[in-house]
Amino acid sequence: MLTPEFWSATCLRTCTALAIVATATIAPANADDVTSITKQGGCPDCDLRLMELRELDIDGADFRETVLREADMKGVNLPNGSFQYVDLRRTELEKSNLAGGDFSRASMRAVDMEKSDLTGAIFVRADLRDADLNDTQLGNADFTNSDLRNATFVRARADGANFQDAKMDQTDFERVSLNGANFKGARLKYSDFDRVSAKGASFEGANLNGVRFSSADLTNANLKDADMSGALLRHTRLVGADLSGVSGLSMDRILDACGDETTKLPSGITLIDCTDG
Repeated sequence: MLTPEFWSATCLRTCTALAIVATATIAPANADDVTSITKQGGCPDCDLRLMELRELDIDGADFRETVLREADMKGVNLPNGSFQYVDLRRTELEKSNLAGGDFSRASMRAVDMEKSDLTGAIFVRADLRDADLNDTQLGNADFTNSDLRNATFVRARADGANFQDAKMDQTDFERVSLNGANFKGARLKYSDFDRVSAKGASFEGANLNGVRFSSADLTNANLKDADMSGALLRHTRLVGADLSGVSGLSMDRILDACGDETTKLPSGITLIDCTDG
């Protein structure tokens, strides 16, 4: 007959084994040691929150589904890494090399990536609300369907970046280089495009409600069918731009914006000639 003492001892052994397994899935042995993480080539599905990881230097690192929330990763060198579903909320990543990384569906609210290299990185469906992306290198980065509400990109270089269908309400693009960028179908309500260069960029079908283009260069930009209700065009260059089908644009909010004979305008809208003066 199996006694209560037998069942108690069996449960103790089983629970202890399960606890060991659970601990192992959270983080590997010595996960707090940068050398160990470097040797393993990353730490997928680990819990590394609040950790000091400034010295990480791994090409192609694997941090898929890892919790790095509020970790100190300033200046890390992690190009071409796998960061899908990673938790980087409020993480310090200034001056880091993350070029070519895949951050698809990552949780990155209020992440600090100022002055980082994110060239060619993938942020498809990532949550980047309130993120600091000032002075970053974002050439050809992919933010398709991402959430960038209240993010800041001041002085970033994002030529060729893809923001298609992204949520970007009240995003700050002051002095950003956006030549050839794609904002097709994006929601950009009340965002700031002060002094941007967006030559050849596409805003086709975008929600530009309340957006401010001030001293912006939109030469050859595509704004077809965009909603520009309440948008401001002040000292903005629209040579060769296509605004056909634009709705909501008001003449009283066009202040010294200019175009030329190649600029396509919606009915009732006129611009001064950029060549005048």
